[in-house]
Amino acid sequence: MKRLKLYWQLVRGDRPIGWLLLLWPTWWGLWLAAGGVPPLWPLLVFSLGVWLTRSAGCVINDYADRWLDGQVERTRNRPLATGAVSGREALAVFAVLMLVAFALVLTLNRLTVYLSFVGIVLAMTYPYLKRYTYLPQVYLGMAFGWGIPMAFAAIQGEVPPIAWVLYGANILWSTAYDTWYAMVDRDDDIRMGAKSTAILFGDLDLVAQGVLYALFFGAMALVGRNAQLGDWYWIGLGVALLLVAYEFVIARHRERGALFRAFLHNHWVGATIFAGLALALWRQAA
Repeated sequence: MKRLKLYWQLVRGDRPIGWLLLLWPTWWGLWLAAGGVPPLWPLLVFSLGVWLTRSAGCVINDYADRWLDGQVERTRNRPLATGAVSGREALAVFAVLMLVAFALVLTLNRLTVYLSFVGIVLAMTYPYLKRYTYLPQVYLGMAFGWGIPMAFAAIQGEVPPIAWVLYGANILWSTAYDTWYAMVDRDDDIRMGAKSTAILFGDLDLVAQGVLYALFFGAMALVGRNAQLGDWYWIGLGVALLLVAYEFVIARHRERGALFRAFLHNHWVGATIFAGLALALWRQAA
């Protein structure tokens, strides 16, 4: 039971925020591809797959960062950083999670299976980006949003242009909210030689965040126009815009606790957009 508890901590089972931030854009894609509530089996596959791949991503991230996490205040108690879980154990857990996720994907069509290989590469390589580039948050967005083209492939058998617009919007959103997260660790990352958008943006971080969120909402507006979504979608997008404005209010002094709350707050942004999208599609179908 003690080992299982450590593994649960390793996969962030006690911290669902990452799973939720990955779930919402995947559901955006599923609902938009299906024009409403998607078929039950793809919905189950993608919902379970979100949890499995996010958990696997946490494991490989901690494995890649085991040289760094012990020196960072927020992460020094993670199982790999403390040595409670070995690197070999972590790789075994990662492999099991990815194999189960891949087994689920194999029940879907061939295009979705092919796209899943790209998702695996993105998940495995993301953690190493912070050593070589200041843009790991962008790469995270690419990995976190890959469920969008996969969802369209599973439902429609193709990936239309609107899917790529939605995917691009998610990259912008993920880059923005993960920059809040990176701002929490900025001082520690600079000391240890790690890289992030928070370091790249420097004193212009809040301005850059404003640009990222503005581009995100612009892309989501383009999705809504092209899909001819109704009033509920625009109401949901408007409420999400107010929620993001609140993030800037609480994060304006760049205090660690406030920055972390701004990051967590994006769960509600994703949920609100999904609610508006689902209601708009339901009204269309009615």
